[in-house]
Amino acid sequence: MDEIRAAIAAQRRQLADTLAALPEPRWDEATLCAGWRVREVIAHVTMAFRYSPAQFFWHFALARGNFNRLADRRAKADAAALTAAELTASVRDNVNHPWKPPGGGYGGALTHDTVHALDIAVPLGLDWHVPESTLRTVLDGWSAERGRKVFGVDLTGIRLCADDLDWTLGDGEPLSGHGTDLLLYLCGRTLPPGRLRGPAVSR
Repeated sequence: MDEIRAAIAAQRRQLADTLAALPEPRWDEATLCAGWRVREVIAHVTMAFRYSPAQFFWHFALARGNFNRLADRRAKADAAALTAAELTASVRDNVNHPWKPPGGGYGGALTHDTVHALDIAVPLGLDWHVPESTLRTVLDGWSAERGRKVFGVDLTGIRLCADDLDWTLGDGEPLSGHGTDLLLYLCGRTLPPGRLRGPAVSR
């Protein structure tokens, strides 16, 4: 757990540094999260730091128990209410925050932070480094069943093959790419053309 928490802290520091250097207009650019700009993604990432349990459950009730509805509402409201500097500070001030997603543990927190950082970095063309040890932890903690259940990603007849580390998942026609891009694919993201290769690309 100490290694995973250290990886979480490192990812958050890198994210805070990246955001601090991001020109204000770029905060309004689209990300891989449909309907969310950089502002909404960071508002979502920092929600657990800024909301008490009582506040969370109040908004959860207002969303009639639908977490996706809650997340979208609060991301948009907080993105409008908080400045880029305030959102960046919320990341930097909480690099060691012990938040864990329900049932996900610290591995889930690492996955959450890694995926959302990539949601921003990939479409904006930012230089974003995920250490191999972090990427392996996240990928090894994933599964085809989880991707199907959470994001509706069907890997039937597809074998994911990372070309920058020794990692595969599934059986069938190969779908190759960097490990980070395969992670995003597993999370139901639509990637820019050319980042994945193989017969299964058109599926």
